[in-house]
Amino acid sequence: MTNFLKQTLASLLGSLLGLTIFSGVSTLGFLLLLIAIASSQNSSPTVKDKSVLVFDLSMKITDNEPESSQLVEKTFTGVQENSITLRKVVETLDKAEHDPKIVGIYIDGNNTNSTVGYASLKEIRQALEKFRKTGKKIIAYSSDWSKREYYLSSVANQIVVNPMGTMEINGLSSQPMFLAGAFKKYGIGVQIVRVGKFKGAVEPLILDKLSPENREQTQKLLDDVWGEWQKSVGTSRNILPQKLQAIANSQGILEATVAKSNGLVDMIAYEDQVFTDLKKLTGKNEKDKTFTKISLGDYAEVPGKSSKSDNKIAIVYAEGEIVNGSGDQGTIGSDEFAKMFSKIRQNDQIKAVVLRINSPGGSATAAEVMQREIKLTHQVKPVIVSMGDMAASGGYWIASDSHRIFAQSNTITGSIGVFGVLFNGQKLGNNNGITWDTVKTSQYADQQTISRPKSPQELAVYQRSVDRIYNLFLEKVSQGRKLPTAKVAEIAQGRVWSGIAAKQIGLVDEIGGLNVAIEYAAKQAKLGTNWELEEYPQVGTYMERLLGKKLDEVKAKLGIEKAEIKNHNLLIKELAKFQQEINTLQTMNDPQGIYTRLPINFKIE
Repeated sequence: MTNFLKQTLASLLGSLLGLTIFSGVSTLGFLLLLIAIASSQNSSPTVKDKSVLVFDLSMKITDNEPESSQLVEKTFTGVQENSITLRKVVETLDKAEHDPKIVGIYIDGNNTNSTVGYASLKEIRQALEKFRKTGKKIIAYSSDWSKREYYLSSVANQIVVNPMGTMEINGLSSQPMFLAGAFKKYGIGVQIVRVGKFKGAVEPLILDKLSPENREQTQKLLDDVWGEWQKSVGTSRNILPQKLQAIANSQGILEATVAKSNGLVDMIAYEDQVFTDLKKLTGKNEKDKTFTKISLGDYAEVPGKSSKSDNKIAIVYAEGEIVNGSGDQGTIGSDEFAKMFSKIRQNDQIKAVVLRINSPGGSATAAEVMQREIKLTHQVKPVIVSMGDMAASGGYWIASDSHRIFAQSNTITGSIGVFGVLFNGQKLGNNNGITWDTVKTSQYADQQTISRPKSPQELAVYQRSVDRIYNLFLEKVSQGRKLPTAKVAEIAQGRVWSGIAAKQIGLVDEIGGLNVAIEYAAKQAKLGTNWELEEYPQVGTYMERLLGKKLDEVKAKLGIEKAEIKNHNLLIKELAKFQQEINTLQTMNDPQGIYTRLPINFKIE
């Protein structure tokens, strides 16, 4: 399907280009004309005195910028997405902290994007705490506070909820979907080879509920992340963690008045009443239509301090599923990653590398290709790892041979284990009148077939491969982390750890975010303040980015807005989760069929 869409898009762009050449002003020509008109006007964001920075929590926050191809596709298809990188959010908040024209921040929690992980939220939260310490005000408003957005916004001076609103304080949960019953019903056979008693990634394919070991590790992880939530929120709101736990156990969802009486919010008001307060903050009077403001996205484009230097610190983003080959949107392709690290290693201007990992893992073969390039780079310049929301299994494999590993306390990491999944369609075929027959020259000639289950002898062959790769994984962690192999074997077994727990057992060096890792890299390379950042994969050209930005402006001038469809139907959400399971299975392309990754649908809710 992905290839079909790509071919269709390429064909469409080719057709439009042809029409432009042969018919003068075509649809594309007209669009470019509109873009030229918009470009002729001054579109640089300006910051007025006494402005409030508006942080809309519906923005999609990612680690790295879209690829060039995505920018071009976005430009010509008109598919727009309100997104920003995590580093840009943190840098923008830091810039606002020192800007005398910015008097406060308004956190708009009305339309939220709950896909952001707790480690990313922690990093943004810390930047907001720094902003507040300057004496500038933070006001947060929502008609309904979810626990994820409240975790971020609880740092505000004033938290407001709509009179009809509610607040979700009900703890954390994880509810994996199990597919074994469906496979059995439709005649799809599944055989598993694995190492690690905690390697729960395969359980959705073969069980109908969590194993005791998987339940144990999931409970510990949730307890750690929930503990961080209680500690941070409790400190900001001056509420004991025990009280927050009692609320979660006894109420779960609080009405506005109850939330206020428990000290979770400061005020119950409508949004227009909050805007009235913001007008006063920005020196406006009640007759003015609105307060003086600038969005976080626009303010991010306002030039800050520029530092040009021949000394570079490369930030390499490894975000998504680890796959063999070139990869695609939302994945980390081992070939492209290896080429990128090879160029970085040979670039004398790059003095240090920060590898930002936000990945559940994936192909074991791909992880080894990537880790080899990281190791070679580590031998000639410092390589510092910054873990995002998750850096587990294959994500930890590539992190293991680095100078230092940073993670947030609520990062998901570890999962040092290996598995292989062997499907067969014998029953499915037989039930529909399909049979197979075989002619072969040796015992194992047809072991790759899906026409039958694997024999015990064939399973033993696969198990040997899994054992070999698992032992290699242990060896790499042992060497990279300078831990005895026996110790690594004890904490491995596929077990998932929080960042704080990983630090206690030696898998992580320090608790800290991306900026902390960057500062450490600069110190290790002895650069002082004479350095600048260079991001990889490198984003699109100026023209590609200009086209995307100008198209937004043209659409705004023409009154064309993106139609957003928000579906709160729980059944539809569950079906979407099932679709994600299938999509992930399609990306699993390891040539040996062996993987190091988290469970496909592992989520904290």
